[in-house]
Amino acid sequence: MRELRSKILKIFLIFFIGSIFGFFIEIVYGLLMDKMLVFRKGLIYGPFIQVYGVGAVAYYLLICKVKKPIQLFFAGMIIGGILEYIFSFLQEVIFGTISWDYSGMLLDINGRTSLLYSFFWGLISVIYLKLVFPWVDKLDIFLENKFARFVTYGLLVFMIFDIVISCIAGMRQDARKNQIPPRNKVEIFIDNHYPDEVMDKVYVNKKEV
Repeated sequence: MRELRSKILKIFLIFFIGSIFGFFIEIVYGLLMDKMLVFRKGLIYGPFIQVYGVGAVAYYLLICKVKKPIQLFFAGMIIGGILEYIFSFLQEVIFGTISWDYSGMLLDINGRTSLLYSFFWGLISVIYLKLVFPWVDKLDIFLENKFARFVTYGLLVFMIFDIVISCIAGMRQDARKNQIPPRNKVEIFIDNHYPDEVMDKVYVNKKEV
């Protein structure tokens, strides 16, 4: 039981760190490609883009044993492309918005992923598994400390709250767009505290579908 708990906490920390890493990657990308300082976020609170966090976990679970860089690269391309497609599809279905559109790019699939951005995912996988992964195993030592586990549990609770409130607020914004009034006290609370102007400031790159 203790081993399973440690495994879950380790995977969560990989997701947590990967989500933060993605936030800063997007800042660098915006500065290099768009010549703009843009803060793209996946959740209302904190510097997180969860598709990168899920990608980090997928790399850890699925291809951490791969040694050859070329194999890492292509495995990362495939995993990253699949994740981008899934996240874009779910965002459109659940919230009625998209945060990226690669339509017209080489080998794009419904605008949700493309050859170029899959290439970037491949590069990230090689960098992650060659430079970052050796440090990941040190999380086991980190989690042996009682205070470290306590902090990790706190971060886990915060992340669950952040994901839940972000999802509810996103669904309510879509409902307001479709002129659906709040049906209970929770939805009234969401409408009062997370109106469109707040949501639009958080998700600066989303577009309505």
